[in-house]
Amino acid sequence: MSWKSKGLEPNSKSAVTKKWTLLLCIGCFCAGMLFSDGMWTVPEAEDRAVSRETGVNDGRLKLISEGCDPISKDVKRESKDIIGEVSKTHHAIQTLDKTISNLEMELAAARAMQESIINGSPISDDLKFPESRGKRKYLMVVGINTAFSSRKRRDSVRASWMPQGEERKKLEEEKGIIMRFVIGHSATSGGILDKAIQAEDRRHGDILRLEHVEGYLELSAKTKAYFATAVALWDADYYVKVDDDVHVNIATLGATLARHRSKPRVYIGCMKSGPVLAQKGVRYHEPEYWKFGDEGNKYFRHATGQLYAISKDLASYISINQHVLHKYANEDVSLGSWFIGLDVEHIDDRRLCCGTADCEWKAQAGNICVASFDWTCSGICKSVERMKEVHWRCGEGKNALWNAAF
Repeated sequence: MSWKSKGLEPNSKSAVTKKWTLLLCIGCFCAGMLFSDGMWTVPEAEDRAVSRETGVNDGRLKLISEGCDPISKDVKRESKDIIGEVSKTHHAIQTLDKTISNLEMELAAARAMQESIINGSPISDDLKFPESRGKRKYLMVVGINTAFSSRKRRDSVRASWMPQGEERKKLEEEKGIIMRFVIGHSATSGGILDKAIQAEDRRHGDILRLEHVEGYLELSAKTKAYFATAVALWDADYYVKVDDDVHVNIATLGATLARHRSKPRVYIGCMKSGPVLAQKGVRYHEPEYWKFGDEGNKYFRHATGQLYAISKDLASYISINQHVLHKYANEDVSLGSWFIGLDVEHIDDRRLCCGTADCEWKAQAGNICVASFDWTCSGICKSVERMKEVHWRCGEGKNALWNAAF
């Protein structure tokens, strides 16, 4: 029997065809879904990223256009903070620098004492108790440069323009003026010359001993030692050096210096610029003449050595740097060279170098001289015999000092 005769063949083919058609449609649908997802997923993500980036940029442009850029604000705030911190740091550095300067001066004084003890050199009573002097402020310290052979000169000064005994102590307490003869020690420490000076100091109490070996060719070193010692012992506005054959009016000197108190670094004296002497054997010969240029050149401006004054800052500078400051043959040239590269005001006051023939009529005219001497002698000629006479003719008057207000 055949399928056709039984009527079964057409129905079987129809069922098979329908099943495959259904399966094929489902497969095509799934394939289409998969293909559609693969094609559109990436562009959609890219669009979102572009949209997001565009929005951020638009926001930045809007903030910048309105002057509210957060980055700019942070930079400005940081700049202000940095400026404030720099200002605080600068102030702290200045304070620290001042403290270090004071400590260096104290250290210099301590070293001077230590060297004196180690070397067995005589120590002034002033050097033994520097802490007792530190609290008092003085107007000026006047150091009168002297030598072992100048006892008569010292006595002539004591008998004329330098107060003695209780008057000198009163001068320190009431007027703030310290006066001392300045001298070092002999090459043979503790010898007869040193003992004579010690005895003289016990009698008068007006000698400042330095850690320095006396000698004419060592005046520059003595000048350094004087300023370093004086600034360690006394806190003063000014430190003065004067020779022991010069006449000085103390009240007039004090009034002159007091006028410059507001200036931090001043160098006061009779400024000059003499020739550099290259020839050997002559007075004031300069062995290092070649440093000043060709032969016939002159020195830079500096105060004449008979009398000059420097402010505390400059005395402190010498004290701190004394081991590296160069010494020329002439002490006044040396002092001028130490200040030539500093911010120092040079004050040329001719009243600090009057002639003994001029000081009398100037005093009568009311223009009293600070200091008087003879240029031909680099001091008062025959000062031991003439000091009292010059004081009588050129002095400011006995009561001028006690009536003065500085």
